[in-house]
Amino acid sequence: MVMPLSLLEKSTDKKVSLLLKDNRVLEGVLIGYDDYLNMVLDNTEETTEDQVKRLGTVILRGNNVVSITPLQ
Repeated sequence: MVMPLSLLEKSTDKKVSLLLKDNRVLEGVLIGYDDYLNMVLDNTEETTEDQVKRLGTVILRGNNVVSITPLQ
């Protein structure tokens, strides 16, 4: 069984995709996290239904995340 924190540890410094509660998708390089699954992403892009926005470095509160998908 894979535990969430061990998967995040393996995904540090790699690209991940996050699905948020409001159906936005963020993709970026995971550079940090804590025990509450708050995360820091670098080179982040936000994808909505019809557009992509470059956000740069983002601090994301863990309770907004529905799923985390490692991309590399």
